[in-house]
Amino acid sequence: MSNSDVQLKLVLLGDSAVGKSSIVLRFCKNQYSDQAEPTIGASFINHDLEVDESEVKLQIWDTAGQERFHSLAPMYYRGAKGAVIVYDITRLESFERAKDWVKEIQEKGSQNAKIALVGNKIDLNEYRVETEIAEKYATENGLLFFEASAKTGVGISEIFVGLSKVLPKTSIEDDLNSSELSSDEVVNLEDNDLPKKKTGCC
Repeated sequence: MSNSDVQLKLVLLGDSAVGKSSIVLRFCKNQYSDQAEPTIGASFINHDLEVDESEVKLQIWDTAGQERFHSLAPMYYRGAKGAVIVYDITRLESFERAKDWVKEIQEKGSQNAKIALVGNKIDLNEYRVETEIAEKYATENGLLFFEASAKTGVGISEIFVGLSKVLPKTSIEDDLNSSELSSDEVVNLEDNDLPKKKTGCC
């Protein structure tokens, strides 16, 4: 890695079926599928991005949204300089769950970690979480705010570019000890074909 490179670990958090995996795959591979299987534990993918004339090397961790995997989450967000917390604009309960994740990252995550709050599935145009309410919450809590659609690709790049711009522009060492994660808990998306996507995870 050259002196001008930035290496950042990001983690995606949110309720099950809000579209976290779809967001990652749309951003990294420009792919989308209506079929899905839920993420088990976590998966990660590396992606290079140019921001402000610097090469940013992102290590993006996609975590499971099911409650039974919640206890594993600290293992994945440890050392993350940025968090993308996703909710489904058609499900109010997913927004309330996103607030819980925001509080957890602010209290237990890396010091000075930046958080982006993302309302996904805007292509459905069935808002149960109004933009103004979510944006007001984000502003009050010092979060970046985005609305996007993994299905159409609208707003996806802006999430990762915007978050990368507010993170430190110095090289960092990822302190995640991958040896602590079993092969049952982690999948490297770069070494696998596009996984099936569960219906509604757009």
